[in-house]
Order: sequence, then C-alpha cells, then structure tokens
Amino acid sequence: MKLDQDLLSIQEVRDKLRNASAAQKTLAEFSQENIDRIVKNICDAAVSEAERLARMAVEETGFGNVKDKITKNLFAARQVYEAIKDVKTVGVIAEDVDRKVWEIAEPVGVVAGILPSTNPTSTVIFKALIAVKARNAIVFSPHPSALNCCLEAVRVVQEAAVAAGAPNDIIQCLEHPTLAATQELMTHKLTDMLLATGGPGMVKAAYSSGKPAYGVGPGNVPVFVHKSADVAQAARQIVQSKSFDYGTICASEQAVVVEEGVKRLFLQELKKNGAQLLTAQEKERVAKVILNNRSLNVEIVGKPPQTLGKLSGITISENTRILVGEEVEVGKNIPFSIEKLSPILALYTVKDRREGSDLCLKLLEAGGLGHTVGIHAQDDEVIREFALKKPAGRIVVNSGTTFGGIGATTGILPSMTLGCGTYGNNITTDNIGPRHLLNIKRVAFGVREMANEDERKAISSGTPEETVEASANLNLEINEAEITKIILKVISQLNK
Repeated sequence: MKLDQDLLSIQEVRDKLRNASAAQKTLAEFSQENIDRIVKNICDAAVSEAERLARMAVEETGFGNVKDKITKNLFAARQVYEAIKDVKTVGVIAEDVDRKVWEIAEPVGVVAGILPSTNPTSTVIFKALIAVKARNAIVFSPHPSALNCCLEAVRVVQEAAVAAGAPNDIIQCLEHPTLAATQELMTHKLTDMLLATGGPGMVKAAYSSGKPAYGVGPGNVPVFVHKSADVAQAARQIVQSKSFDYGTICASEQAVVVEEGVKRLFLQELKKNGAQLLTAQEKERVAKVILNNRSLNVEIVGKPPQTLGKLSGITISENTRILVGEEVEVGKNIPFSIEKLSPILALYTVKDRREGSDLCLKLLEAGGLGHTVGIHAQDDEVIREFALKKPAGRIVVNSGTTFGGIGATTGILPSMTLGCGTYGNNITTDNIGPRHLLNIKRVAFGVREMANEDERKAISSGTPEETVEASANLNLEINEAEITKIILKVISQLNK
C-alpha cells in the first residue's frame, strides 16, 4: 500500500528519532578526547567539500553566489571549530576551588535542527559541529527548496563522524520534508531541544512546540555613520558586508544612517566601492518589487543587483555590487525600511548623533528588535552612548555587520545562529554554541552552617572574642553591621 506523503514523512521522523536516541545514548559515554576527534574530522570533511556544497546550494536554491557560499561553508567549519575545539563538554568542565562548586556537563539529548534555504549547507556544518561537540544527536529538517544540498551536506558530516568512531545515526536528515514532518519533529517526545533557523513563522512554531528552543528573529539591521568615523573605511566595509552572498545573512546591513556633515564624502566612497545610487524614479521602481502582498518578494532574495535591475526595469552596470536608495520614512509598509535579504540598502540622513540614534532605534522596532545594529565612529563616548540605548544582542563597531555579527571579524563567538533575546521573543541574546546544548549540573559542597535567629543573637551578645570564635565554629559569614558592632565593643572595653 502506498502511504500518503504526510504519513510517510511522519513515519520517517519517528524512525529517525528512535535511531538518534539510541545513538545519542552511546555517544554520551564518549570521552572528551573521542568527541574532539570526531568534531575535528567533521571540520576537515566540511572544509574539503566546501566548494562542491556551495555550488549545490546555489544551483538548487538560486540564492547567493558560489564564491561567498564557499567562504560561508569554510567559516562554519574552520572558524567555528577553532572557537569550540578547546571547550570542555565532558565530565567536570569547571571547578571553583574557593566556593567548592563543580560544574558537570551532560548532553541535552536529541536536537531537532531546522534549516533555512538561504544558508543551507553552512548551517548543516555549524549545527552538526556544536551538537556533536556537546554529545548530542541531531536530526535535520531541511527547507524543501534546499533538500538535495542539505542531504549531501549531512551525508558528508555524518560519514566523517562515523569514520572517527561516532555511532551511525548521530547525524541524520529528513528525506521527505513536509510541514507535518517538521511539526512531528518539533513536538515528538524523543526530541529534547530545537535549534531553529528559518522564517518568522517557523521560529514561532518552534517556540510554540512545548520544547526548549533556540530560535532567531529577523535582522533588520541599521548602521549609523557618525561624523567621527573613518568614512572611507566605513563605506568599504558596508559595501563588502551588504554585497556578501547577495545579502542572505540576517546580520547584513539593511539601512545606513549617515550624519549630514559627512554624507557627501560617504556617498563618494560608496560609489568608489561599487554602490549604485538610485534616482528617485529608479528607487520607486525597485521599491515596487521588494514587497509582494505585503511580504518580502522571494524573487529578490539572494539575487545580484543586475537581476534586481531587470525585475525593476532599470539599468544596472556590471560592476555594481549594491543598490542604494534614499529614504525618509520608516515602517513595515515602507519597502526600503524592512529586511530585504538582497543587496538593496536604504540611506537615511540625520543632523546629529541623537537623531541618528533615535532613527536606528525606529528601524530596529520596525522589524529587527534584538538582532544586530552597527556604528562607525572613532569617538568612544559616542559609541558607548549609542550602545547603551540599543535593544540589540550585537552592537558591531567599525566592522561590517554581516561579518561582525557572526563573529568572523569581531571577538564574539563564531556562530550561524544569533539569538535576539526577549527583545525579539528569543530566550537568549547569545551567539549560539555548544554550551547552549548542554545541561550543566552543579556539585555544591557545604561551606557554612545555617544559623537560626536565636544562635545569631547569642553570638552577638557575647564578647568580641566569643563572637568571632562562635562564628568561626559555625562557619558563618559576618556581615558589615556585625563587624562594626564587634569593633565598637572592643573600643568600649579599651576605654574602661
């Protein structure tokens, strides 16, 4: 009997989860040395296949470009590996000698990894690395439009893990992805945690599943160019960042807010680096293709400027890297002020830093709360003031936000999953890593006795020497008021 597609996909989920659960129980007994060997082998395999997987992703999804997809795969493998390779995830991972507290790591179990179509293979590599590093199994649910490249990426990392001694089913991928299958994966009793990357609907579903979940919000990233900025550097970094993989990383700039005193120079530098400044008429034509029925038009996602020009009916030169349109309004119905996931950048002009700061806040509130914001400035006071007032998990300073947000050009944890905190209805503002996929137990030794109120009164009523001795015998902490009382008693006795 031929099964209905939804029934087939649901049964596949159940089978893979059972296999994953058994494999994870085996992996949980591995030593740190064995885990690290497996993780290193996954990294090496991903590096060796980075180009092939990048080509598959571009050919299947039509998003981005091969060169940048290769870079993205290598980042997810090399840079993530280098950041996590020395992290302890087995047994006692920390010991506080003074407080007599040990921290012991335990895996969370089976992780459901929801994959996006914009960054499919790099997300597989990243999530596989952090899941296995924490001794978890992971079952991936790919976006249907990226199924083949995800299956191949999973095959690469799974075979590398097994070759290094991991159980066969520690990394798996659904071969029949449907909405019903993803729902089953997120809610099944054998799933212990969700690691969700995708559109707002998918992330909301993950948080509504009843399971612990790490999801991400949209990244409507504004960046402020202050008059103290190195304008040439700022323009170069913004164009490089915004054009990377045709804008498919959520941390890429969506709007640049520039002080009017440096605007002219900034625009010159943008042009020098490959930006095409749209005329008012061109901007209106581009605006019409950004939205489709009040939602982002998928036809523009991850497409080169030249394709965007054809869709809009305007001429774009071959060396153009991004399109820049001047805007004055902010709102979900203002196409240039939303997250565009393409090399289209809005440009706003402000009088001073206060107006710039306020406008960046409005842009975040229009669709990017909690994610990322950028600032280019050389004045530390301006940077500090700007950062203190922004509801964003990452405030990237003097770097492209695409690379700064994921930790490629900044000192934060390299990651492909960026939390947005409660600002964006997420559980954390962290860049997600292996420690987020651990249960950490604390072994706490007794270091003091719990005295009742009568014992405290008895201690305080004695001589200073008796007070100190009694407190020591009970191993009590003496607070500031009690110390003052002891000193006053000593002074009083000396004056008699």
